[in-house]
Amino acid sequence: MTYDLEPNWKPGGGVIVTWYGIDKNGRVAIFLNNRWGNLPSCLLSMKGAEDSLDSISEYLYEESGKHKPICEDKKGDYKLDMFPSWRGPKDINSLKAHHDRIFLENRLSSDANLVANKGLFIYQAVEGNEPKEDYPVGYEGDTEMGDYYRYMVPTIYGGIEDFPQELRKGIAVSDSLDFTVDRLIPNKNINEHFKKMFG
Repeated sequence: MTYDLEPNWKPGGGVIVTWYGIDKNGRVAIFLNNRWGNLPSCLLSMKGAEDSLDSISEYLYEESGKHKPICEDKKGDYKLDMFPSWRGPKDINSLKAHHDRIFLENRLSSDANLVANKGLFIYQAVEGNEPKEDYPVGYEGDTEMGDYYRYMVPTIYGGIEDFPQELRKGIAVSDSLDFTVDRLIPNKNINEHFKKMFG
């Protein structure tokens, strides 16, 4: 996929960018910017950023012709933390049942597989056609467009050691965040939390 990532890149347009981050404890999360979330400057300044992100995605979805699938499935479970208001008046249990059905129908293409079996957290950015149209259900405070909220949480955590050395360079590093604690990451603070790429 073409993101046209470079130092002057700005969110917007029709392309959703998926990027990856590691917290201070070595746990890895998938971030979906939903066209609104900022990307870390360290990622945008990285040579070959698009290729690195594509390679990580292929690896996680077990579509890589170069890297063997991520280590043996962790056989954990997952919970939903927050979800976008545009999904309508669903509750957490019905939404989880929806993800469970997709998981059973096609394991490799499901978000639940990435969380339960790969041990990854998933964060999504607040989106919408205008400010305040969307917000994360389950969060008490105010949010802005592009703020990243914790969507899915694994019960067994994966880590950077699950990734081949070559792919780790495409993961942004935070020395301040703890994905087990930090439920919302303000969009305006992305560069304060992610200052460098792995390695």
